[in-house]
Amino acid sequence: MSPPAEITIPTTSLYTPTDKSKPYTLYNITLRLPLRTYVHQKRYSEFATLHQTLTAQVGAAPPAPLPAKTWFKSTLSSPELTEDRRRGLEAYLRAIAESPDRRWRDTSAWRTFMGLPGLNSAGNSAVSVRGGFGIPNKDAANAAAAQDPGTWLDLHGEMKRDFQEARRCLARRDAATENSVALEAGSAAKKALVKGSGLLNHLRDGLKAMEEAKRLGEGEIRRRKDLLAAARVDRDGLDKLSSTISTSAKAAQKGPPSASDKAALIGTAASKGRGRVLGAPLPETDQTRELDNEGVAQLQRQLMRDQDQDVEALTKIIRRQREMAEAIHREVEEQTEMLGHVDNQVDVMEGKVSVARNRTKKIS
Repeated sequence: MSPPAEITIPTTSLYTPTDKSKPYTLYNITLRLPLRTYVHQKRYSEFATLHQTLTAQVGAAPPAPLPAKTWFKSTLSSPELTEDRRRGLEAYLRAIAESPDRRWRDTSAWRTFMGLPGLNSAGNSAVSVRGGFGIPNKDAANAAAAQDPGTWLDLHGEMKRDFQEARRCLARRDAATENSVALEAGSAAKKALVKGSGLLNHLRDGLKAMEEAKRLGEGEIRRRKDLLAAARVDRDGLDKLSSTISTSAKAAQKGPPSASDKAALIGTAASKGRGRVLGAPLPETDQTRELDNEGVAQLQRQLMRDQDQDVEALTKIIRRQREMAEAIHREVEEQTEMLGHVDNQVDVMEGKVSVARNRTKKIS
């Protein structure tokens, strides 16, 4: 008997395919099991296919109707339609999951759609289905999971495991006696570190969204911010450690000379090759040397996000400086006006003193 599941669709995401085809809406399904919480992303057409398959396999329609397809409106331009369809799809899935009749839940179509193990499977603890099947954008799935208080903690645990895996790989790299083993361990550490850093960014953005929506108390927000601060310190330390070269790697580098070493020895040939070379590959760095194409792309996205955050922080500082300058300007204008008023009062008082002095002279 499968464990009871709690199914919700708290948010939606807009996805644009890489082939520049028409964008569409993804519904972020949160599936809470006793041991883990998963997030799937499905589009409306997949719900429609599920509905048809369940009806065909069981011989009867599910206990709740599927929200009807609209022909004159689109979820891309109508937030009201998106919200109505989100609520309808959530009610549709919950009706199947909570129905006393198990016929729809026991079908292969339902278990595949929800990412559940088969009926003959021993369990689901060893199967990672976060993100579901056929998800076009796992970053969007992580971003959606980070905006839910429950799945946020699951992502945080996954991030910590990635950092622990990076630390184990770095230790294996430093203890390796062969250059190939050291390079393999260093590459694995880089991959785990990049993955954990990506989750850290999603956790930060998700916590900010939950704070703005007031989905958590102030005390819990502070606690999770402390967790992220500790994770950033851990990430920075691992990043510095991964950028260093192990002792065995340094010893291995004393073997056959590389092409750059040969070019450095041949001074005349190197001097002739100076200048700009069109189409020449960019030189490797300590951060990209041990990454594959996917890792380099993820590292680039992370660096771009960090740069965007720096620009945003700088924008806030400049905006604050401008507000302070405008406040100072207004204060100076008010002080100038007050000084002008005092000057007028002084002139009036001097006139009164002069009149009193003249009267005193007449009396005397």
